[in-house]
Amino acid sequence: MACLGFCGEWFLSTCSSKLIAIHTKEPREPFVFDCSRAEKRLKIAKDVNSSDASEDTGSDTVLAFAVSSSGKLMAITDDTKRLILFQCEPSWHCISIRWVIRRCTSLVFSPAEDELLVADKSGDVYSFSVVEPEKDGELKMGHLSMLLAVTISADDQYIITADRDEKIRVSHRRSPYNIQSYCLGHHQFVSTLEIPKGHPHWLLSGSGDGTVKLWEFESGRKLQSWDLGQLEDKLCSDTAKGNNTAVFRICSSPGGRDVAVLCDGLMNVYIFTLEQTNDEKLRLHSKLHLFHRPMDIGFDMKGQLWVLLDSSDVPLQIHTYRKNSWEGLYAGGGGWRKDGSLESRENAGGEGVECDTENDNLRRVTDILRTQWSTTDNFTSVTNHFEHLYKVSFDNVSVYLQKKQQRIEEHQLKRTKGQKTKCTKKSKKKPDEVLTQPST
Repeated sequence: MACLGFCGEWFLSTCSSKLIAIHTKEPREPFVFDCSRAEKRLKIAKDVNSSDASEDTGSDTVLAFAVSSSGKLMAITDDTKRLILFQCEPSWHCISIRWVIRRCTSLVFSPAEDELLVADKSGDVYSFSVVEPEKDGELKMGHLSMLLAVTISADDQYIITADRDEKIRVSHRRSPYNIQSYCLGHHQFVSTLEIPKGHPHWLLSGSGDGTVKLWEFESGRKLQSWDLGQLEDKLCSDTAKGNNTAVFRICSSPGGRDVAVLCDGLMNVYIFTLEQTNDEKLRLHSKLHLFHRPMDIGFDMKGQLWVLLDSSDVPLQIHTYRKNSWEGLYAGGGGWRKDGSLESRENAGGEGVECDTENDNLRRVTDILRTQWSTTDNFTSVTNHFEHLYKVSFDNVSVYLQKKQQRIEEHQLKRTKGQKTKCTKKSKKKPDEVLTQPST
């Protein structure tokens, strides 16, 4: 699975077992960390009399990563159950490698950057110290279902978790057993959470039911809901076969005005605007059509939307908001082209527009990323991240009602036959003799 993010001025991308960090402003040497070459954990044999120890094996694929609010720290976790902490500035280096109990699904730094919360597949949240980078994790809280997302409120008061059972739980951070509220309303697993910048009391959630919902999370009140499946004129082949439209990523711009939404398997990115002045707080602004399958999205510090594409020739596309519209920029076909959406390409007659020299850094990031992807032999794109999370439902009520009706009909038929038989037997009997009184 390939993902992107930003750590200050560093562009981040995970590709199979690799973490790639490329500076977007200065021609610094890129930082590359390969989990397949990292420290292995020894797996001790269960037999106490045996001194044999073997390496704990795994695929080394990066499962999740998180960046601190200051952009100075980053953490990743992989399929071999490593939790790796990095320092980004002033230079990249690995601070520590620790081990988690179970494979993780989501990470988040505390606002003070002294704690790292890790959510895993068993439904538990562990706390790992950043100040003491060698210290083991401590169990913080748990769900009865697989956790898929975790975040912390801007005021550091609440831990917000989302699980496979459609629940969003808001717990007090200092005492997680004390639940503040639930945000209920999704009909499938909740796949992603986002507290938009500048709106510390709001929460955006995406789900396998194809909806994006806006909440006032302290009270659990739903403010608005968008069904993205209804916005698709022509779904991709996977969706057309009957699969649901799952929301894969929700991210907000640094100013908090723009919100980008990416759905699993679709060729579009939806951009909404957040406003507090009217009833329609989440309003659809643009639908960006892409010519390669998008794998992840993210805003940089300037508010530009970066899209990671499933293409070795065109791995990146950057969209900038200008004159009330989003213009796209990408590298491919031997040169740089300007192409924000399907509509803008048609208006431009399909001709590419060369970029200014200020975009040389963008060219450099794309070239380095393309080189690193070409050296990653295990790179494979994932077209459906959530197929295994959909619950299989069985409609046994209709079968029960059908059998019940059949039993009722059989019982009525049996009663009818019994009544007919009784009447026939009575008709075959001789009439009783009439007893007459003797005359006196």
